[in-house]
Amino acid sequence: MKGDRVEIVVDAGDTTRTYEVVATRAGRRVETAVRRGVVEVSEVTRNGSVVRTARFMGNRVLALVEQPVERSEEGEGE
Repeated sequence: MKGDRVEIVVDAGDTTRTYEVVATRAGRRVETAVRRGVVEVSEVTRNGSVVRTARFMGNRVLALVEQPVERSEEGEGE
């Protein structure tokens, strides 16, 4: 849903870096997957097409924070 957001904090050696993936349009959502030591965060359309993907080495990820937008009861049918 538009506004869904995932923040990723990554160890970059002597510092940390924060990345953000946001669902930018209505009907899109953000999905997170961990496969073979790689963390993938993707923005996906309603029909399942991936718009963009961010990939990070799992051993470098310090924090993964999912911040879904609050959904109202009346908006779920849209």
